[in-house]
Amino acid sequence: MRRLLFLIALLPCITLAQHSIKGTFSPPGEFEIALLYKVEPTHSNYVTNAPIAADGSFEIKLDSTVPKGMYRITYAVPQEEYNFDVIYNGEEDVELKFNSETGVEFLASRENKLLESYTNSMLMITNSIGNYFRDGSKTRDSLALASIFKTQRETQQGFEEASKGTIAFNFIKANSPYIPEDNIDVKAYVKGLEAHYFDHVDFNNEILQRSKFLTERMLNYVFGMSSGNGDEVSEYIRNIKVFCKKMENAPEETQKSLLTDLWEQMVDLKLEKVANFIAEDYLMDLSVKLNDQQLLQALILYQNTSLGNQAPDFSFEIEGKEETVTKTLSKLDIAEHYIVAFWSSSCSHCLKEIPELHKFIEPFEEGKLKVIAIGLEDDPYGWKTLTYDFPNFFHVYGEGKWDNDIGNNYGVTATPTYFILDSDKKIKAKPDTFDELKAFFEISDSPTEEEKE
Repeated sequence: MRRLLFLIALLPCITLAQHSIKGTFSPPGEFEIALLYKVEPTHSNYVTNAPIAADGSFEIKLDSTVPKGMYRITYAVPQEEYNFDVIYNGEEDVELKFNSETGVEFLASRENKLLESYTNSMLMITNSIGNYFRDGSKTRDSLALASIFKTQRETQQGFEEASKGTIAFNFIKANSPYIPEDNIDVKAYVKGLEAHYFDHVDFNNEILQRSKFLTERMLNYVFGMSSGNGDEVSEYIRNIKVFCKKMENAPEETQKSLLTDLWEQMVDLKLEKVANFIAEDYLMDLSVKLNDQQLLQALILYQNTSLGNQAPDFSFEIEGKEETVTKTLSKLDIAEHYIVAFWSSSCSHCLKEIPELHKFIEPFEEGKLKVIAIGLEDDPYGWKTLTYDFPNFFHVYGEGKWDNDIGNNYGVTATPTYFILDSDKKIKAKPDTFDELKAFFEISDSPTEEEKE
């Protein structure tokens, strides 16, 4: 009876802890925790986590309630950058090793190893094709190119056959490359790659939607396909139009997710014209249809504070010797350029840069440059005392700090933040650093950021 009770007590443990994802992170000691998420087409659901030991080892136990599908392991913040995907088919353990320099390598798990082997094999073949076309000699062996294409075709077919019935098959099939039937020159090959890049990509495939595949495919096409005309902005816009045409039958949530990723990339690269093209031609409509007010407001805010646009207007008070006068930014007519500087008395960087800014503008002739310094504050007392050290500024009290209307209308999320305006209050530059701000004025007759773009 005791033996029977012992076996019954063990049964829940046996049924609940069926498989695991385990491995090592290196260099050891640099990572603390691995978090597991189940990836859905439009979001990720937290599943569980496991500590990463001092030697870099970890183990995430998966019970029978964990369904098969695509999973993501995050290991640092921001999680959007520090993660990798794992296939879990519910039938086998997954073992891997991760290195911060070289990425993830799978040691156990047929599906993950199969996809990894496929990726490495196709990369080697792609490199062989590139090496062939880079060989500029007139004696290149055309049979060699035919042999490479034959190997590529057989490799693709072989992995598709080997992966049938698996989750990995979805990625292998979707990644099927353009393979010419005959020998062609490099120009025709590149043209073929571009024309057939999305031939096997099913934007309605939920497995692909639950991974990075569609995002990576999109980014590779938009940033990788070039006609060689040298106009970067036009190239990107052309590629985006092609991409959006290819995915026009995808679910609107999928379209929104992919284009939001692309929009954020363009914002990070400071390609405002491209980012605003994505917003105006595609994303704004999608955010309205899907009632995503947060995204819509972010798109509008970015557009309103883009180079060349009229700076968001605001009113402020100027204390004179006899009276206080209310002014608005748009009505100011006292300088050729204006600097709208957002700062805070509790910000250490601001306490270093704002005095430097005050000193920097001293040599400018009257009518050349004026600073409107907006203090984003929780209370006015410390800020007010500091303003007396900067008498050449117009000072504005930004009540509410991060909930201040002026700061919100300019999209300010950190201090100090600078906007350089011309005499018409149009945004000419948004320097990230004080050195960039100085460079704008120190380089005479230099083009503005807007003109460079």
